[in-house]
Amino acid sequence: MNTKSLLCRLAVAAAFLPLAAQAQNLAIVNGKAVPKARVDTLIQQAKRAGQQVSPELEQQARDQVVLREIFVQEAERRGVAKSAAYREQMELARQSILIRELFEDHKAKNPVTDVTAKAEYDKFKASATGTEYRARHILVESEDEAKKLIAQIKAGGNFEELAKKNSKDEGSGANGGDLDFAKADSYVPEFGKAMTALKKGEMTETPVKSQFGFHIIKLEDTRDAAFPAFDDVKAQIKQRLEQQQMQQFQEDLRTKAKTDYKFSQ
Repeated sequence: MNTKSLLCRLAVAAAFLPLAAQAQNLAIVNGKAVPKARVDTLIQQAKRAGQQVSPELEQQARDQVVLREIFVQEAERRGVAKSAAYREQMELARQSILIRELFEDHKAKNPVTDVTAKAEYDKFKASATGTEYRARHILVESEDEAKKLIAQIKAGGNFEELAKKNSKDEGSGANGGDLDFAKADSYVPEFGKAMTALKKGEMTETPVKSQFGFHIIKLEDTRDAAFPAFDDVKAQIKQRLEQQQMQQFQEDLRTKAKTDYKFSQ
């Protein structure tokens, strides 16, 4: 290759250098290049925060990166970076970033597997099995009032209409006393015991006293306790387990640290 040919190739390569540099930069602000990588960093932070990446979000990120460069240059021109307040804030920011990355690193190295999540699911499911009851009730202040309503129902009165007119429990009363399906232990003991003693379609013969007043209870139906499918709750289970793991990780670090400081909790 002769000297002339070599010089020609070098000239062509040199001509493309500004284009290559430009491809890596978003803009030039007062003669200083603003790298596109900053946009990627902002978008990654948005993803971590759970935001959906859209064309609008990407444009906002580009705008923000250029604006930051403009503001930073002005702050540096004014000597803000030399102030004590700036150095203190920078140290706090450095700590926050390091801590965040520490937690992200731990999370990435200790993922909650589907197997672990399924085991947790099975444990909850085992404790949630049983019977659910669908009952109606009318709640009143006095035993005498409850007895009169029982007599009216036995004489042909409509339970639902009487609940709407007389029940102190406004939420269920508006629905004819309907409490929907629930396990017996979700009610106060007196109510749950009386309800589970009934057969479908039966009503308590005497008022049931509780801390809320006097109840008249009618059992509409029973069913095996419902439980969501694993795939429907897997994400929530994993999130909860990740939170538990992170809390344990933080507690372990605190326990192992040698310090004379006494934490409040």
